[in-house]
Amino acid sequence: MLPAALAAVLIVSSCGGSDEASTTDESSTVDSAVGSEVVGHYADGVYVSYAASVESATKMGDDIEAFLDDPTEDTLATARKAWLTARPDYGVTEAFRFYGGPIDADDTGPEGRLNAWPMDESYVDYVEGDPEAGIINDPDEYPTLDADTLASLNEAGGETNVSTGWHAIEFLLWGQDLSEDGPGERPATDYTDAPNADRRSEYLASATQLLLTDLQGVTDAWNPDGDDNFRVKFLALPTDEALTNIVTGVGELSRGELAGERMSVAYTERSEEDEHSCFSDNTTEDIVANAQGVANVVTGDYPGGVSGPGLAQLFAENDEAAADELVEAVETSVADAEEIPAPFDQHLRDGVSDDEPGRLAVKTTMDALSAQTDLVVAQASDLGLSVEVS
Repeated sequence: MLPAALAAVLIVSSCGGSDEASTTDESSTVDSAVGSEVVGHYADGVYVSYAASVESATKMGDDIEAFLDDPTEDTLATARKAWLTARPDYGVTEAFRFYGGPIDADDTGPEGRLNAWPMDESYVDYVEGDPEAGIINDPDEYPTLDADTLASLNEAGGETNVSTGWHAIEFLLWGQDLSEDGPGERPATDYTDAPNADRRSEYLASATQLLLTDLQGVTDAWNPDGDDNFRVKFLALPTDEALTNIVTGVGELSRGELAGERMSVAYTERSEEDEHSCFSDNTTEDIVANAQGVANVVTGDYPGGVSGPGLAQLFAENDEAAADELVEAVETSVADAEEIPAPFDQHLRDGVSDDEPGRLAVKTTMDALSAQTDLVVAQASDLGLSVEVS
């Protein structure tokens, strides 16, 4: 549930925010009033979604701090649970990427610090067969493990050299996933009497603080009370341009990123290293959250009961039946994703037939995500919006 103060802000912004959007381009057939309403409500939805992510991530931060103050198996389990709870709140926000917004703007967007993957675990800490691997176990080279240092090391020398974000925190909570049927089993003693336990604690604390800082920064960029933030600039765009950005975000996440990079690569290569949240075995939930994020933008339904005109309402002005088909498609994708049995890595092993129910469920979901991408791009094109996605 959203805090009362946040809900009050959104009631005000929902009533007046859409008037800030500019008119449509003369070459399009977008209804200017409806388009402006969709853009304004989208901005509200982005804000409440990021605010919800900050709220659950802050709770995760509190539980990680409690664990580091008193490292036991019980406090570690609580911190892990908090990560699992916070993760889907971030997952739905990934539908707001891919058009140079505050999350992934060139040079300034923190997306790479927040969610880079796949991760070479040995870049950060020990791994099986190499007990002295990683930044944590090299105090001579890396004497300081504050947030700025970790940020400077992220993806330094290679894309898999991930030192920050959700997956670095995940690895520090679970450790390598060496189990056939479960997640990683890092012991709490890694933070008490194991080599470099104090540095491991410092690293986890700094990585968590950096994640919270980055998340808050993106949230502030969409705050309806901001004077000169990204939200103000977004609502001042020509409506067609803003709508093109919105469609690009959901279209690129649906197929290029989710069905492609996050599912197809692991599925085709049968590679557990390309699984998204491999340490915690949370990949199936990641997929569901991403699919739900797309559905939220299409239907206009966002966290905390914040509802209003989404892309489907815009498209319905042109073709109501086609808009209904899109709503059904995104709901089907979410339902298909929910049918993928966990853990995801069991569907990647050699010897598992493509006809096995789990692999069929993965393939069905990928196909559904690709199909919905075609629908949303086609319906945008019918309104004169030019959208290019993978």
